[in-house]
Amino acid sequence: MKKFTKLENGGVSAPKGFLATGVFCDIKRLGTGKGSEKGQKPDLGIILSVIPATAAGMFTSNKVAAAPVRLCVERIKNGVCQVIVANSGNANACTGRQGLADAYKMAEIAAKSLRVPKEHVLVASTGRIGIRLPMKNVISGIHNAVSQIYESSPDPTEFARAIMTSDTRLKQCAVEFKLCGKNVRIGAACKGAGMIHPKMVSPSRLLHATMLAFITTDASIDPVALQAALELAVEQSFNRITVDGDTSTNDTVIALANGLAENPEITADSLQDPNGQQFQSALNFVCLELAKMIVMDGEGASKFVTVKVSGAETDTDALAVARAVANSVLVKTSWNGGDPNWGRIIDAVGYSNATVDEQKIDIGYSIPNSRKVLWACKKGTPTKTSFKALCDVVANKEFTVQINLNLGNSSATMYSTDLSEEYVDFNKGTITDPANLGG
Repeated sequence: MKKFTKLENGGVSAPKGFLATGVFCDIKRLGTGKGSEKGQKPDLGIILSVIPATAAGMFTSNKVAAAPVRLCVERIKNGVCQVIVANSGNANACTGRQGLADAYKMAEIAAKSLRVPKEHVLVASTGRIGIRLPMKNVISGIHNAVSQIYESSPDPTEFARAIMTSDTRLKQCAVEFKLCGKNVRIGAACKGAGMIHPKMVSPSRLLHATMLAFITTDASIDPVALQAALELAVEQSFNRITVDGDTSTNDTVIALANGLAENPEITADSLQDPNGQQFQSALNFVCLELAKMIVMDGEGASKFVTVKVSGAETDTDALAVARAVANSVLVKTSWNGGDPNWGRIIDAVGYSNATVDEQKIDIGYSIPNSRKVLWACKKGTPTKTSFKALCDVVANKEFTVQINLNLGNSSATMYSTDLSEEYVDFNKGTITDPANLGG
């Protein structure tokens, strides 16, 4: 089922019929906060499908949801979208009625400029919470972005750059595969480096520096099937990462499918057929690639750590253990110091609310692409593995923590980072220096 090709240069414009660009309109105001050292970086971007597209979305479970999230939750229910407007530098969160009006105004301006129904425009924002959008700048930026899409060859990389805040690198991915002989592509861009612990849910279950992801495809797939496929892909990717344990007010994943590949339409009933599973496999891959990029770019992070839990009684228990370990401040700081402190790990296992038996817990370390596990703990007690050997594994920039509860057949994986002095220094800010304040 994993018969797809990863494209070398691919983003949201990789599939047929999608255009994207980004422009600078000084939303954050230069010199006022983290990220301003990037200068005139694009801070507003637009994605356009040349025809109306099927739409699906996953959004923050944070009870304090930003204005753009509220707009998207309402409109995504229609299952149709043609335009996404996204900005960085300002989250438009906790901005009251005016903030919600500003989000709708962004959509309205884009709709008029691109001559599409306003109900077919979605909005996303990321940046500092509690500050009104500078709407004069935003409106100017939308007009400039629309001009670039229509009057020149738009650069999708500029869109990916426009949504960055504390990110240090672009995050894009695209794949190509065949469905019934038709070439199909999925392209995507995302941002995120801090305030990362997404717990996203579908609009039907709603009322979490932020995580935003935008996925485009020229596959033909109906709204119910796209929503179901996106929920599965997000649950296995973006909902399995953490940098600092904070769930944002703005977390958003939006997927658009315009059908221009002209494959037989994938429906909810055909998602389990070979074509549906091929699409799901490709979507899962793209989402997981982007999710890992976010973790690897975590603020102040020097380690990429995979936490694998096996032998749990239930999937819920397995995930609870993985989350507890991946989010533990004490565990993450020991990783930063190169200390394979399994005592802190078993402590996190114990307070995870999962069913565990201390005398059955195994904890070990391994490096990528190796089946060899150095067990530090077996049946809840230390092994004879040398401290130096364990330290050698944890010294790697990437390693895996293996936890076997030996109680059942359920498993779960989380992707995490270490916690460093650099993270604290980056986020604490200095109130006497506006250029030092974080998002």
